[in-house]
Amino acid sequence: MELKSVLLWVAFISFLLFGGIYLIAFEIRRREEKKAGELGVKAAAPSGFLSGLKTVVATLLLRSYAISMKIPPLRLYVLKVRGRISLLQTSDEFELRRQVMKLVYLLLGISGTGIIALTLMHPNMLFFLTVIITVAVIHGLMLEAYVARLEKKLLLQMLRWFTAVRHAYHAHEMVADAIDEANDSLSEEIVRHGERIYEALTSAEPDKELDRYYETAPTRFLKGFASISRLIMEYGDRKDAQQGSLYLRGISSLTGEIQLELMRRSKLDYLLKGLSLIALAPIFFTKPIELWARRNFPLMDQFYLSKLGISIHIGLFIIILLSYILLQKLKSEEATAYRAGSDVSSWEAKAYRWKIARMIVSWFCPLPGSVRYDRIADLLKDTNQTLRVELLQVRRTAIFVGCLLVIGCSISWTHWKSREWIIAEPPTSYVFLGSLSKEEAKDAREMAELDRQVLRSPGMSVAANDEAIAQIVTSAAKELGLKLDEGKTTAIAQRIMDKLARYQAEYWKWWEVMLTFILPLLGYYSPIWTLRFQRRLRLTDMRHEVYQFQTMIMILRQFERISVEAILEWLYSYALIFRAPIEKCLAHYSAGAQEALLGLKDETALEEFQRLIEHLIQAEEKIPVRKAFDDLQSEMGFQFERRRLEYEKDLDRKAEMGRMIGFAPMYSLIFAYLVVPLIWMSFKQMDVYFQQIQNL
Repeated sequence: MELKSVLLWVAFISFLLFGGIYLIAFEIRRREEKKAGELGVKAAAPSGFLSGLKTVVATLLLRSYAISMKIPPLRLYVLKVRGRISLLQTSDEFELRRQVMKLVYLLLGISGTGIIALTLMHPNMLFFLTVIITVAVIHGLMLEAYVARLEKKLLLQMLRWFTAVRHAYHAHEMVADAIDEANDSLSEEIVRHGERIYEALTSAEPDKELDRYYETAPTRFLKGFASISRLIMEYGDRKDAQQGSLYLRGISSLTGEIQLELMRRSKLDYLLKGLSLIALAPIFFTKPIELWARRNFPLMDQFYLSKLGISIHIGLFIIILLSYILLQKLKSEEATAYRAGSDVSSWEAKAYRWKIARMIVSWFCPLPGSVRYDRIADLLKDTNQTLRVELLQVRRTAIFVGCLLVIGCSISWTHWKSREWIIAEPPTSYVFLGSLSKEEAKDAREMAELDRQVLRSPGMSVAANDEAIAQIVTSAAKELGLKLDEGKTTAIAQRIMDKLARYQAEYWKWWEVMLTFILPLLGYYSPIWTLRFQRRLRLTDMRHEVYQFQTMIMILRQFERISVEAILEWLYSYALIFRAPIEKCLAHYSAGAQEALLGLKDETALEEFQRLIEHLIQAEEKIPVRKAFDDLQSEMGFQFERRRLEYEKDLDRKAEMGRMIGFAPMYSLIFAYLVVPLIWMSFKQMDVYFQQIQNL
């Protein structure tokens, strides 16, 4: 059965299954209503068709979630989607399940429809595999784009919620009451986070509850607000005649941060708007361009079906895919990915349990305590990765083996495909433009069949001479009922010799063997390069965290009896990136405060954090905390303006890179898939003309 027929049957069966599931859900609802009526319970009557349809859809989504948890592959995918949106959708369990299944159906529906539609347009196995890989990558990026949209929506709601908290605090001057009243005045997703913060602040052990909330807080702004609220509840508010309430100043600082973040995201979306579609569009035009060229230029068949044409097709697909991924990465707004947990459930840990995996990893993994081992361990620590060095080595080895198999199979497949094309290749046409006539097409098919029989006949080799090949051509022509004169037989024999030489040349070259090992080697080192790149990107997150430290210290320094150790304890409760060095400093603080602070300063290379520790050292040795941080307000203003300028430079740089990346696939499509074949055809046609001139 052809691939096109299979996809049609898949689409038909999918529609039948959807209809069946809908009828089952409708029947389940009808029985529940009937049962409720028999028990004397008044069932809620749906107010119209839409209400009844919503109820049926909600029931279907919950039933689908329960069924998907019993199917292992689908269960992993649903749990992945749930993990991405559960931090942002802090709702009840049933609502969360409905939201998860809505997104699952949407993503799978778009992906399935795209695969079926594109494959029906061109039912080819190579094109089908290309579409599968493309859709798989785009599928994950669509999920990330949906999460980014939720994050932006949450930031907008956060501004309104902070405004409500400010108004309520003006009326009550009580932190918990202000948060509670703000939660009652709004009905958005942010209220669920507000309720969790309120419950943590009013619990018997607020510090422990806040620590639990910090582990799952979707943004650093909510963590900062919870920390500031806890500080004010613990020590009380301080009001200044000029600057006003300390609590409200902290909220204003967070509001300015959120506004800056929203402006940056909105401008970035505007600058990169439409580039993803432009980068992805060429994948839909490769086949129409190929069909047009092959229909109007018969010589193009030899190019597009050759090894060079297939390689250009694969290269163009890789360019399109990489361009789309890079554009999505430019638009992404990923925060620090660290969450509390372990690597026990990772696939690397499961693979490391196998004896053969441990044996292979031991060959390549550096010994514990060596310089290389410590360097990789520090790299994992700097990027907040929960993997151990041995498990990272499992990932690197798996990437190496996977790349080796894929590249080896790809090169072998291109050689096999080239041999098949050489055997089935029709003779070169003298027609430069337009298509072949019926007689010419018939002659081309007959000659191609004759070449196939001659090449597959026993005794064919490069050592065969013209006379032996001419005899085989004559006998094969008689079997096919073709009449050939001596001149035509000689021309066919020469063409067979050329095909035979090209056929024998389709073997692994030395540079292909080198490529098979060089590319997997690059894949082997790619996890290390990725971690180093992530460490550079983490600089922005480190500065964000230092700015939040400054906001907390701005509040803490107002209290007369606050100590440096108490400040470190508060910073430790909030910290994420600097959590480990601050914890080490607190552990050694009783043995020597100055030495512990100097050790904390030496462990990090960020200038802003080192300057913060220098102020703490001064407060520990000589002057009160309030005087040590007397320039904190101006320092925060400077840092805020500097980050604003850096954001503008970053946006300009991303816009320029986005335009280059977005139009690269279109340029590659025009040049590599149309201009290069036309140039190749021109040279081939000139060669044909020279041969005709020589035969005159």
